[in-house]
Amino acid sequence: MPVDGPVPAQVFTLLAAAAIFAVMFDLGLQIAAREYEWAWRHVRLLLKGLFAVLVAVPAMAVVVTDAFDLPRAAMVGIVLMALSPGAPAGLRRSLSAGGEAGFAPALQIAVAALAIVSMPLSIAALNEYYAGQAVIAPGELARQVFFAQLLPLGLGMLARRFLPALATRAGPGVSRAATGLLLALAVVALANFFPVVIGAGPRAALCVALITLLALAVGHSLGGPEPQGRTAVAISSAVRNPGLALLVASVNHAPPAVISTVLAYLVISAFTVLPYVAWRRRAAGEGRRAGDGGLP
Repeated sequence: MPVDGPVPAQVFTLLAAAAIFAVMFDLGLQIAAREYEWAWRHVRLLLKGLFAVLVAVPAMAVVVTDAFDLPRAAMVGIVLMALSPGAPAGLRRSLSAGGEAGFAPALQIAVAALAIVSMPLSIAALNEYYAGQAVIAPGELARQVFFAQLLPLGLGMLARRFLPALATRAGPGVSRAATGLLLALAVVALANFFPVVIGAGPRAALCVALITLLALAVGHSLGGPEPQGRTAVAISSAVRNPGLALLVASVNHAPPAVISTVLAYLVISAFTVLPYVAWRRRAAGEGRRAGDGGLP
C-alpha cells in the first residue's frame, strides 16, 4: 500500500490481502451454486445492474467532477475509483443488508469479470476526453480479479459442495475470522488514511459523497421492483474497488496526489454508504418478520 502511517504500508497490504481472501472464502462457504439459477432467469435485471455499475457511475463521476472544477489530480483519483467496480467487501455488505442471495453474488462475479474489459475501454475513452495517456492491460486486471475475488470465492463454494460437513463446522470460525480481519483493516485504514482524507479538502470530499449518493440512488432505482434486488444493485454501484484503482495508478506511475485521492474516496464513500446499509438491513429484518418470502 502506497501510504505509510502508524501502521507500515507493507503490514497494511498484507492485512488487506488476508481480509479480502477471508471474506470471499467465507462468502463462498455460504453460497450454493444452485442459488445462481435465479440470476440467470432474470437476465434483464442483471443487465440493468451491470449498466448501473459499469456505465452510469463512471459517467456521473465525470459530470460531477467537472462541475466541481477540482484540481486535476483529485479529479483523476475520483474518476479512477468510479471506473473500478466490484469491491470484494461490497458483496458481503450487500448480503448482510438484505441483498438477494441468488442475485448479489452473480452480479459481483459478472462485474468483476467484465471489469477486465470495461476498465481498459473506459480509460481509453477518458484519454480522449482529458487528453491523457493512461493504459492498463486486461491481463493485469485479470490477475487481480482472479486472486483477490474469484479464487477464494470458488474455493469456498467447492468446499461447500464437496466437503459439506467440514464446511458447516468451519463456517462460523471462518466468518468470525473474516469479520475480525475486516474490523482490524478498518481501524488501520482510519489510522493511516485519516490525514489523507483531511488533506483531500472539503470540495473533493463533498464530490465523493455526492457521487456515492448518486450511485446508491441510481442502483436502487434500477434494481427492480423487489427490495432485495434494489439493495444488491445499489451497494454494488456505490462501493468501488480501490485495489483495481491503485493497480492502474501504480502501472501509470500516478503522482502521490492521485493515490491519496483514491484512498480518501475509499474512506469517505464507506461512511457515506453506512446509512443506506443500516436502512436496508432494518427493512430486510422487518420484511422477514412480516413473512416476506423474498424475490419470486
